[in-house]
Order: sequence, then C-alpha cells, then structure tokens
Amino acid sequence: MQFHLNGFRPGDPSYTEAAATILDPKTVPDAVDVLIVGCGPAGLTLAAQLSAFPDIRTMIIERKDGPLTHGQADGIACRTMEMFEAFGFADEIENEGYWVNEVTFWKPDARGGIVRSGRVRDVEEGLSEKPHIILNQARVHDRYLRIMANSPRRLVPYYSRQLVNLVRDDAADPDYPVTATIERIDDDGTVLGTETVRARYVVGCDGARSAVRQLIGRTLDGDSANHAWGVMDVLAVTDFPDVRHKAAIQSAEEGSILIIPREGGYLTRFYVELDALNENQRITEKTITIEQLVAAAQRIIKPFSLEVKEVAWWSCYQIGQRLTDKFDDVRDDDPAGTTPRIFIAGDACHTHSPKAGQGMNVSMQDAFNLGWKLAAVLSGKARPELLHSYSAERQTIARELIDFDREWAAMFSEKPKTSENDEGGIDPEEFRRYFIRQGRFTAGTATRYSPSQLTGTADDQPLATGFEIGTRFHSAPVERLADGKPLHLGHEIKADGRWRLFLFAGKEDEGVADSPVARLCTRLAQDANSPLRLYTREGEDPDAFLDIRAVFQQPRDALRIDRMPAILRPKKGRYGLHDYEKIFCAAAGPEGDIYDRRGIDRARGAMVVVRPDQYVAHVLPLDGIDRLYAFFAAFMRNG
Repeated sequence: MQFHLNGFRPGDPSYTEAAATILDPKTVPDAVDVLIVGCGPAGLTLAAQLSAFPDIRTMIIERKDGPLTHGQADGIACRTMEMFEAFGFADEIENEGYWVNEVTFWKPDARGGIVRSGRVRDVEEGLSEKPHIILNQARVHDRYLRIMANSPRRLVPYYSRQLVNLVRDDAADPDYPVTATIERIDDDGTVLGTETVRARYVVGCDGARSAVRQLIGRTLDGDSANHAWGVMDVLAVTDFPDVRHKAAIQSAEEGSILIIPREGGYLTRFYVELDALNENQRITEKTITIEQLVAAAQRIIKPFSLEVKEVAWWSCYQIGQRLTDKFDDVRDDDPAGTTPRIFIAGDACHTHSPKAGQGMNVSMQDAFNLGWKLAAVLSGKARPELLHSYSAERQTIARELIDFDREWAAMFSEKPKTSENDEGGIDPEEFRRYFIRQGRFTAGTATRYSPSQLTGTADDQPLATGFEIGTRFHSAPVERLADGKPLHLGHEIKADGRWRLFLFAGKEDEGVADSPVARLCTRLAQDANSPLRLYTREGEDPDAFLDIRAVFQQPRDALRIDRMPAILRPKKGRYGLHDYEKIFCAAAGPEGDIYDRRGIDRARGAMVVVRPDQYVAHVLPLDGIDRLYAFFAAFMRNG
C-alpha cells in the first residue's frame, strides 16, 4: 500500500480524503451517474470499485433493512481471492476463512455403508498463489462496505428501498436518460413513500427475481428445476473422519452429501440431497423441515453417526440452470449506435446449483468486468461503445458455467454404481476424475475472453506463453529493486481502473540508455500518440491511465535505479515525489524465476498489457509500440 503522496496524514491509510460532494444516505438525490440495485456480492463489488472515483456519483439501494448477516454462498474461488487482492482485503479473508486443501470422495461399500474411495488436492499445484477459501458471504460484504465507507465517495447503501419502475428516454434527457422509481418500505413491506432518481446508468444486481431484468424485458430461460437439495450450517458431533475436509459422499440408496467445513474450526455445512421432484413441484421451508434434513444426512452418512447440536442457518432449493440471452438493455431492433444504459449482473442473469461454488464468484467477476468500463466511459476517457463488451464477454462465460454446472450437478445426483455390472449410474472413480479435470473451472481460472477490441490476437503469444491472452494475469514472485522486498507481481494490480503495462526486459537489458526498455520508455514519454500523452489529463499523475512496470533478469546489485528511464520512477503528487515501486528483478526460486514460470522469451523479452480487471489484453514485442498505440486507439477517446 502506498500513501502520504500528497502530504503526511496520520491514522488509517485506507480512510481516504472525502470528495468535494458526497451523497446524504438519508435523502435520495435528484440524479446520479450509476444506480446499483441490490447489495449482493455483485452489487457491492461494483459499488466498491466505483466508490474509488471521486467524480462518479454512485448510489446503491437494497430492499432489506440492513447488511447481510447469514450468507448463503460460502465458497471463494482462487480467482476471486486474486481479485480480493486488488481490493486490498485478501489477507483478511485468508486469515479468517477455512482453507480447502483436499477433497475426499466416499462411495457405497459392500455392507450398506460408505467408504472413502479417493483423496485429491482441491487446487492443482501452481494454479494460483491464492487458496480456495470458505467464509460466510456476509463477511465478504462487510469488507466491501468498509471500502465504500472509507472511499472518497463515503458510499453507504440506501436500505429498505425497492425498485418498482425504470423508464429510459434518451430524447428527453440524453445526459440522464433513465428514470428510476423507488419505494421506501418498512420491515413488513409496507410502502412508506415513493422517490425518483435520474441516472446515467443502472445496474441490476438484484437476484434471480430481478426487477431490473423484468423491467428491461429480459427473461431467465433454461432447464426446469427437478431435483431438491437442502443446506444447513450446523454445530455437530460426529465420528465421520473427514468432517474437516471438503467431502463428496454418494450412498447406495439414500442420496448424496457434500460436506463443506466452515470457518472457525467447528461449524460445518452440509448440502443434502432430497427427493427428485415431479413436474411443476417446488419445495420450500414450509414443505421441508430441518428435522427431515438432519434425518436425511444421518441416513446418507451411515455407518457414521451425526448428532446436530445447533443449526446456525438452513434452507432448501431446487437445482436449475437458467440464463438470460443478453446482459444489457440494447435490443437487435434498436437504432444503430444505441449504447447500453441498463445492465444486469450475477443471479439476475444466470442461476445454477451451488455444487461447484461458482455463483457468488462469477457474480463478482461480472461486476469487476463492468465496473472499470463504466468508470472509463463516465470519465470521458473511453467511448460509450466500450460498454457493449460487458454483455458480449460475460454472457459467454455464464453460458460456459451453465454447461459445466448442468453436467456436474447431474453427476452429483446420479446414483453411484456399486459394481461393474450395474446398469446406469455413475462410476465413483469417474466422478473423482471429472472433479480433477474441471479443477481450473471450479478455481475460477478457466475464463478466457475471445479476441476483440479489448483482447488481442495471439501473434506474439510465444514471447510469454504463461500469460495467455484473454486469461487472468497469472502472478509469479519477483523482488522489488528499490528495497529488495519479495512480492507477487500480480498483486501490483489494484482495483483502481488503471491499465497495466508490464515490460519484461531481454537478457542483456539493464534499463540504461539505448537499451530496448529505455528506447520503449522514451517513445512512451515523448510520442504524440503515446497513451500517456493522449489519455492522461492535465493535473493527473503520469500513471493515472497506464501504470508501467518493468522486470529485469539481473540480480539487484547489478542494476542502478538512478539510471532507469524516468517513467519507471515517475514524479507524482503535489510535491513531485518519486515512485520507487515500479521496477523489479526476476528473483529465482525452487521453480525458477518469473521468466521460467511464465514462459517469457529471455532473449527478446516482451510487453504484457493487462486490463483493469486483471485479464491479459495483449502480448507484444518490446519494439511493437505502434501496435500498442493502435490497440488503445480502438476504444479510447482522445481528450
């Protein structure tokens, strides 16, 4: 964390200076830049990201009367933990949560009970520097709410408010074309009053029954929910040996259980298979009791005992996979040039089973994808057409999730084979192998964006094979030149809306005058078409749009920071203080250095362009600066 740039300020450095104007949480404003509907994981991710921008007026409303206390989702994928690092609270989540290190598999035995059939690592070695964590969703919300409250916008939700109408009229008000009608409600839903707010953009993060989705005429389409599951967080006494492992249990006749140990060392979550449903049949807490749920778990887990002492939370649900055809309000018959003004994210546009723990994770990634794009357009730096890319990118990812979840949920609910002669059913060994094969998907690292104006082609991918274009920037250890601090390079990407340009120097390059890195930096500093010149406004720090960092192959004692190009140690803030945290050495470790780990061409080096949401946008040679200029020119706005 960097602070004191514009003068020494004691106290908590995460508590930033307030913007010139902030919204009064008791009074709905006349107009805002972004109205977010829903304080779920998607809504709070988006709000936390936008709250970092002092000039963007963001408002978030929530039907409930206060923050979440008992979360339904609990699994935090490795990729999401990487994103939390960008927001600055990954370490807190790691310290508080349960680390999923192994998964055990249990199948029917010959005596009518169950027996352990396998044990695998939950995440393959080297896939991410971050673990798979289990933690109450509400605790994630708490971190986002703290970021929002400490941000320049001092953003807090407007609770006890529900959206009832949206009207978009570009002709009547081209600046604030969306008018939202909001009702204030009390604890029992009684309407206490009506308010209206005009917005430049509206984002519906309001769940599977999304009012925003319905008001823009979108529907969730997909499979019928035909299988029932119950879920309970309990304090229990049991002799089941893997109760502190993630465990997938398939019994011969009584169904299946997924055990998820919870944070704190004592709490455990049980996903319990119930009966298959008839067509149009639905279950609720009125038709299933907690006693029935506990009894089902006790039958499945035999011969082991399970004595539930306390139920912290429980619910029941049907498995169904549903998807919306588009994640914004622009339709095929709209006039040419129409750009989105209303978006949906998370469960508002895709729903699925919780078996792979992807719901909350994919929802937050939706918001992370959209947030930086909204900020770029609202700041006037990017063209509004950029916003089309949100639906194009995330709807494709959601479809892949739905396809995976359909197969995974079906396998989990399938009756296991007890012998090779069984007709039908799932072989427990095949079930285990499928889990291993899909590990990158469940870790959240399988996302790959297709070539587009935001994702370059793979012409120069051989220069850095481990930074695959369209995938998340896969971090690796480095050592900071200025002070020798060991750190992960990917952790330098913060949720601040900036692009990153990582320069990996060739073998003989020490950053001195006329070296490839120095020549590139000179052009970036001086060329009229450089993104530093075109998209950095007067008065902004030189890295306000593009944060440039360099990695060299030499050891620290062979390099001179005072001989490095000026843009790698830029002067910033009101005092013109040097930023010394942009130059690194490729420190070697047991698995080699970052060049070895990420397949970087040692002789030629490479440029790696990274989007504000941590995805690799392009890989280019160090002399490919004109192609770098052309890449940004495709969607950025000059001036």
